[in-house]
Amino acid sequence: MVKEIYRGIKAYAGAFELISKLKLWRYFSIPITISLLTAIAIGISAYGFSDNLGQLISKAWVWEWGKDTFTTISNIISGILIIAVGLVLYKHIIMALSAPFMSPVSEKIEQHILGEQQEHRNTSFQQQLWRGIRINTRNLFMELGLTLVILIISFIPVIGWITSLLLFVVQAYYAGFGNMDYTLERHFKYNDSLDFVRKHRGTAIGNGIVFMLFLLIPVIGVVLVLPLSVTAATVKTVELLNAEKSKTNINTI
Repeated sequence: MVKEIYRGIKAYAGAFELISKLKLWRYFSIPITISLLTAIAIGISAYGFSDNLGQLISKAWVWEWGKDTFTTISNIISGILIIAVGLVLYKHIIMALSAPFMSPVSEKIEQHILGEQQEHRNTSFQQQLWRGIRINTRNLFMELGLTLVILIISFIPVIGWITSLLLFVVQAYYAGFGNMDYTLERHFKYNDSLDFVRKHRGTAIGNGIVFMLFLLIPVIGVVLVLPLSVTAATVKTVELLNAEKSKTNINTI
C-alpha cells in the first residue's frame, strides 16, 4: 500500500512535461473553466451564507453575556463548514462534468506510452458524461458516509486525534478514483472499474493526495489540478493495466 501511494505521487513528476510534449493543454480549456467557475461558486456561497448559518447556530447560545463573541465564532465556523462541504462537492462536480473532455486526453497519453493504437471500448460523449456522473455520484455518497463515521469516531478519547488524517485520506482516495476512471472507462465496465480501483487503492490515494494539496494553492491550484492529476493518473493506470495484461498472458501460457 505504501509503495503504491508513493508511486501514485511520483507519477506527477513528469506530468507537466508530458502535457507540453503531446500538446494537450488545449484539451483542458473547458475543464479548467468548469473548475474555476465551480470554485468561484463555492467561494461566493461561503461568503454569502456563512452569516445566515452563523446566525442560526448562534441561537443555541441563550445567554446575553458573550452573545456577540459566540455569534462571530459561529459565522467563522459556518464559513469553514460551507467551504469544507464545498471542497467535497467541488472535486466530484468537476470530475463528473469533465469526463468527456478528459477521456480523449487519457487516450492520447495511453497511445503515446504504448506506442500503438489499443483496442478498447468505444463510447460516445453522452456515455462518457453519464459514466462520469454515475461514478462521481456514487463516490460522493460513499465519501459522505465515511466522513460521517469518521466524525463520530472523532469524539472517542485517545483515538480521536487520527480523524483529520483519515478524512484527508478518504478525500484523496475518491479524488484519485475519479482521475483513474478516465482511463478505466475505455477498458472496463462500471463494476469492473470499481474492483480495479479497490485493488489498487494505494495508487488512487497517492494521486489524490497531490490533488488535494493543489487545492490549497489559491487560483493556480484550481487551474492546474485537473491537467496534472489526470495526466499522472493516466500514466500510472496504463502502467497497472499493462502489468496485469502481461501477467494474464504469462499465466495463460
